[in-house]
Amino acid sequence: MSNLEEAEVQLSELELLSSMFPSEDEFKVTDQLALAELKDLVERCSLEVPSSKVQFMLKLELETPGGDKAECSLSCAFPFKYPAVLPEITIRSSSLSRSRQIQLNTDLLAYLKENCAGEVCILNAREWVKDHAAAYINKDLSSSSGGKSDVKRSEDIFTRLWIYSHHIYNKQKRKNIVDWAKELTLSGFSMPGKPGIICVEGPQTMCEVFWARIRRLSWQRILIRHREDISLEGTEDEMEKQRKFSHFEEKIFDAHGARGNHMDLGQLYHFLVDNRCADIFQKYFGVEGQ
Repeated sequence: MSNLEEAEVQLSELELLSSMFPSEDEFKVTDQLALAELKDLVERCSLEVPSSKVQFMLKLELETPGGDKAECSLSCAFPFKYPAVLPEITIRSSSLSRSRQIQLNTDLLAYLKENCAGEVCILNAREWVKDHAAAYINKDLSSSSGGKSDVKRSEDIFTRLWIYSHHIYNKQKRKNIVDWAKELTLSGFSMPGKPGIICVEGPQTMCEVFWARIRRLSWQRILIRHREDISLEGTEDEMEKQRKFSHFEEKIFDAHGARGNHMDLGQLYHFLVDNRCADIFQKYFGVEGQ
C-alpha cells in the first residue's frame, strides 16, 4: 500500500468516525493541523509522508455490572503506515487503578494484534473496550469494597521521570516528545542532541503513558535514569505545588560540535538550578555541576 493509499484509508476512517459520533463529547480530533495536512495530501494525490500523525479522542460511557456509570476515553493516533501497522491507542478512566488500566491496554493490544492486523480497526477497538472495560472497573470496585485500601491510586501520586537517551536528533521524535507531553498535561523539558534528556512530571498515570509511548520508538539506548513518586492528598492544588516546571518545552543550550549536536552542559546545570533540581545533574553525568 502506497503512502497515498494509506492516507486515503486514514481519512476515510476519520470521516466515518465523525459521521457516527458527531458530538465532540464522543469523538474529537485533537491535532487539527495534522488532519488538514492529511486532507491536503489526499486532495493533491501526493505520495509525500505527512510531517505529523493525526491524533484524536474517543469517549464512551460504561455501565458496570453493579449499575454504576463510568467514563472511559481512548486517545488514538495513526502511525504513518496505518493500517499496515496497528494504531496507537491508550485507554484511560478515572475509575481504573493503574494496574487495571495497564492490563486493559495490554489486553486491547493483544486483541488487535490477533484480530485486526493490517485492517482498519478503530471501531473494533472501541467496541472491544465497550464490551470489556466495565469488567476491569468492577474488579477494582470489588477489591476496594472490603475496606479502605492503604494503596494510593495512581491519580493521587505525583511522578517525575528523568529519562536518558544516547541521543535525540530525529525531528519527528522531538515533535512527538513535545506533543505527547502537552497532550498528557505534563510539564518539564527535553534537551535534544547527544546525550538526550527528557524530564516529565505530573499525574503518575500520565507519566506512565508517556513513557510507554516513548520507549516504543526506535532508540539506540533509552532508560529512566531517575524517578520520583510523591503521594498526595488527591487535590489538584497539591499536584500543582509539586511541579518544578510550569509547562513543557524543548531547551537548546548553545549547540556546538561538528554536527551541532552537543549542548552546553554548564547552561543545562544552571537551568536545573533555577528549577530547583540541581541534584539531578550528578545522577546523569556522575559529576557535580558548575
